[in-house]
Amino acid sequence: MEQEQRLWKDWRLHGLVLAIVVICELIGPFKIPLGVTSILLLPVVYGVVLGLAAYFTPMVKQKQAKNSEPMVFISVAVLIAKFGTEAGPALPKIIAAGPALILQEFGNLGTILLSLPLAIMLGLKRESIGMTHSIGRESSMALITEKYGIESPEWRGVMSMYIFGTIFGAIFFSIFSGIIASILPLHPLSYAMATGVGSGVMSAAAVGPLIEMFPNYASDIKAFSGVSNLLTSVTGLYMSMLIALPLTVRYYNGMMRMKEKARMRKGEHNASETNI
Repeated sequence: MEQEQRLWKDWRLHGLVLAIVVICELIGPFKIPLGVTSILLLPVVYGVVLGLAAYFTPMVKQKQAKNSEPMVFISVAVLIAKFGTEAGPALPKIIAAGPALILQEFGNLGTILLSLPLAIMLGLKRESIGMTHSIGRESSMALITEKYGIESPEWRGVMSMYIFGTIFGAIFFSIFSGIIASILPLHPLSYAMATGVGSGVMSAAAVGPLIEMFPNYASDIKAFSGVSNLLTSVTGLYMSMLIALPLTVRYYNGMMRMKEKARMRKGEHNASETNI
């Protein structure tokens, strides 16, 4: 109880957050035209940048950094509750799209095929398993911790993605969702379902540009995004545990065998050239 009181009485932290919110709202959405498309920057992007910048100033001390951790989860809980209120009125539409919402989780497996080879090309070892098997949120950290332990390279990989996603994830999703929605002629609700990545902050950042681009679908976009994010949070752990992580491990082992064979062939070729 005493610790909770200290948390709520940290006026430096609350004042700084309020100042960042006011600045971000005063700036408002900002659209950067790029030929046939555009990048829509929302206040959440400014908030992440300003918060990160403030962290490296004397305004934020160790006390504020420590007290801010539980406040993030409280904010996300409020965000999820807001998604829930949006989902209620759109429940018939959500039920009608049921199979699509459930099967979309398999789409996350496609990123493994792209990201794992890239991580290996960059020189990463078993860290790449933790980094690429999922988006690296809380459930993924729990799975890797339970299976490999906190001293493992896999845990270092998933932890690095968790930190990177927390800092830059909102910025990336806010920009990327606007660009993709401008280029690909898909239905707005398809994009809304795609924003459900298992992270409340990232989903909210991705939804913002969609609402700006498709204002007539605003309530439906919020509803489908909220339900999609909830389903991903619930089913994502089982998908990672039963399919994604075993697939990543086998894919990694196969890639490393191919890399080793290529290295050996290159060594033999260099040796034959030397003998000549």
